[in-house]
Amino acid sequence: MTLVKTKIGRRAFIRNTGLASGGLVIGFSWLASCKMTPEQVNSLPKEWFELNGFLKVGDNGMVTIMSPNPEIGQNVKTSMPMIIAEELDIAWKDVIVEQAPLNTDIFTRQLAGGSQSIRQGWESLRMAGATAKHMLKEAAAQAWGVSVDEITTKDGVLAHEGSGNSAGYGEMASAATSIEVPEEVELKDAGDFRIIGTDKKNVDGKKIATGQPLFGLDTYREGMLTAMIVHPPAFGMKFKSMNAESVMSMPGIKEVFRFEAYPEDVERQWSDGGAIPELVAIVGNSTWECMQAKKALNVEWEEVSKLESTSYHNDELAKLLEKAQEVPARQDGDVEAALKKASKIVESTYSAPYLAHNTMEPMNFFAHVTPEKAELLGPIQTPEFLEKTLVSRLGMPAEKIDVRMTRMGGGFGRRLYGTFAVEAASISQRLNAPVKLVYTREDDMTQGTYRPSYKVRFKAGLDEKGNLIAWHVRGAGTNDALIFENRFPAGAVDNYLAEKHSLQTNVTTGAWRAPRSNFIAGAEQAFMDEVAEAAGKDPLDFRLELFDRAINDPVGDPEKNDYDPARYAGVLKLVKEKANWGTDTGKARGISAYYCHNSYVAQVLELEDGGDIPRVENIWCAVDCGIVINPLAAKNQIEGGIIDGIGHSTYSALTFENGKPEQSNFDTYRLMRHSEAPKNIEVHFVDNGIDPTGLGEPSLPPVIGALSNALYKATGRRYYEQPFINDKPPLVG
Repeated sequence: MTLVKTKIGRRAFIRNTGLASGGLVIGFSWLASCKMTPEQVNSLPKEWFELNGFLKVGDNGMVTIMSPNPEIGQNVKTSMPMIIAEELDIAWKDVIVEQAPLNTDIFTRQLAGGSQSIRQGWESLRMAGATAKHMLKEAAAQAWGVSVDEITTKDGVLAHEGSGNSAGYGEMASAATSIEVPEEVELKDAGDFRIIGTDKKNVDGKKIATGQPLFGLDTYREGMLTAMIVHPPAFGMKFKSMNAESVMSMPGIKEVFRFEAYPEDVERQWSDGGAIPELVAIVGNSTWECMQAKKALNVEWEEVSKLESTSYHNDELAKLLEKAQEVPARQDGDVEAALKKASKIVESTYSAPYLAHNTMEPMNFFAHVTPEKAELLGPIQTPEFLEKTLVSRLGMPAEKIDVRMTRMGGGFGRRLYGTFAVEAASISQRLNAPVKLVYTREDDMTQGTYRPSYKVRFKAGLDEKGNLIAWHVRGAGTNDALIFENRFPAGAVDNYLAEKHSLQTNVTTGAWRAPRSNFIAGAEQAFMDEVAEAAGKDPLDFRLELFDRAINDPVGDPEKNDYDPARYAGVLKLVKEKANWGTDTGKARGISAYYCHNSYVAQVLELEDGGDIPRVENIWCAVDCGIVINPLAAKNQIEGGIIDGIGHSTYSALTFENGKPEQSNFDTYRLMRHSEAPKNIEVHFVDNGIDPTGLGEPSLPPVIGALSNALYKATGRRYYEQPFINDKPPLVG
C-alpha cells in the first residue's frame, strides 16, 4: 500500500461534519494532489469550510458522491466517483452520484477540456475515499474495543474477525463524525482494485435512454420565455437597422431588440472568444414562434472590416510557409548543412480546412437574472470562467450568481466558449424574466468558433544508408501557431528544426477536439511513411529505430522532449503484435502513432480488399493512458475518437466567401454516416500501473495518418489535403 498524508502542515484540506439525520460527510479539495509543491501548499486555505465537494455516508449505508467536473460525454460523472468508491471499499450498487454546482472556493478545475479530469483528480479522489474509510474503521474499533488495524472492510461492511463483530458503514457513520481526520492514510495497491479496472455503465444511462431531463434543452421553469438570436451573416459586419415593429405583432412574440452581450466595459475571459459585438434578440413564448419571427425579421448589416474568404487564408498560409522564423521554436544541430549532404531529400506540404464542432445538442442556456441574484443552468465546459464574465457583465458579486451544469449533448471544445450563456444572461437581465436561449443549427454553424485552417511543410534528409539525418517542419494556422516543437521526432534526429507562424484573421477560431494535434499528427505520420519509403524501410520499424535513438542516445536535453520514447515505442510494439503487422493480408494497411494529452496511441488501419472504393474494415488500436478506470467507457472514448477523426478528415470542411460561411447545416457540411464507420475496432490498453493520463482526445489525431497511409497503399497516391473526399477515389460512394 501507498502511505499518503491527508494534511500538509497546518493546512488541512479534508474536513468532516455530521449530518442532521446521522451520517458522515467528508469535504475535500477535489483536485488537490497528495504530492503538492511547497508553493502549492502555501496557496491552500487553512481549512475547507465549504462542503460542496464531498462524499456523504448516510445512516442507511448509501454513499452520495458529488461529481464536480462538467459531464460532456467523457463519462467522468461515472469514472471519478469510481475512484472514491474504490478506496472507500463501498459496493458500487450503493453509490449515488450527483452533479456538483459551481463552487470556486473549493474546486480548482471545474472544467471539461484537455482530457485532464481524471489525471488531475486521481490522487485527491483516492485520498478522500481512503480517509472516509479510515474514520469509519476508527469508529468501529472504538465501539468494539479493538485495534483499528484489525478492522477489515468490504462492500460497505466493517468486520472484526476475532470478535465476530460486523457493521455496515451506515451504522458507524454518525460515530465517525467525532473521529479526527488522520494525518495520513493508506491507499490501495493497484493489484487490490475491485472497482477500478472493471466495466461500469454510465450512471446517467437509464435517464438518457428513457428521455428524463438531463440536458440543457430539457430545462423548463414556470413563466419561462424562449429567446433566439440573429447575428451578422458574415464576419466583419455590424448592425444597421431592422423591421422589429412588423415582427412584434406575430403570435407569441414578446420582445425584439438589438443588444450587446459584451459592452466595452465588460472584462472578458479567454472563454469569451468568438463573441459577436452586436446581436438581435427575439423573445417569445416558444421556440417555434421565435423561429417564425426570425424568418420574418429583416435585419440590415453593414461592413466594418475586410470580409475574408477561405482562398485568402490559404494563400496567406502558403506565403507564411516561405518565411523562416527569426527565432526558431526549436533547433538541434544544423538542418541546412545536413540537407546539403543528404543522399535523398523528401519534402511535402499538407493542409486542412476550418471545421465546425456540430454538437448533437445545439447551444442553449437558461438564465433568470433579477436585481437580487442570477440563476444560470445549462451545458458549459467552463463554468468557472463564465461566472467571472457574468460578475462583470451583470454587475453582481460572484456570491449572488449561481451557475449550475447540465449534462451536455456534445462539446468537442465548442462549449469552452460560453458566449451563448452570457447572451442568455444579458437578455434575461434586460427583461427581468426567466429565459432559455436556444440556437438553431444554422446559428451555431455560421457564428460558431471553428477549428483553425492549417498548412505545414516537412522536409527530411536521408544519408546513403537510409538513416534520417535532418528533419525540418514549418507550420502555420489561422490564429494558431500549430507546431509542437518538442514532440517526436525532436530528440531522435541529429539535425532538427521547428518553426511556426500564425495568421491573424477575423474568423473566430478555437479549440476543437485535440487542438492542433487533430491536424499535425496526421500530417506528420503521413510524412513519416513517405520518408520511410524513401529510406527503403518498413514504416513501423523506421519509427522504432528513431525511438531507439531517443531512448539510448537522445539528441539535446531529453528533459525538453514532451514524450517518453519507451512508452511511445511500447504502443507501436503492442499494435504490431495485435494487428500481425508484417504479414501479407492482401489488403491495404496504414500505421500511425502519436502522443498528446499525456497519452500514447498507435493504430493500424486496414481497408477492404478490392473494388474502386476503398473502405475502412479493421482498426487495431494500442493505448497507453496509464491505469484505466472504466474499460467500457474507455473503449467507447477511443472508438468515438477514431470515428470522429476518420469522418472529419474524409468528408468535412467549412469554407467562407467574403466572410460568410458557405455551409450552414448538414445538407452542405458532410459528416460520416453510420454505414461508413469502420466495421471493426479492436482496442488494447498497456497495463503498466502508471497513474492515469488523458483519454478523451488522444485516439483521434493518429488515425488520420493511419488512414492516409492506407489510402496510399490502396491507390498509389499520397493524400496531402483534407478532406480526402475531394481527392478521388473516396472511401465510400
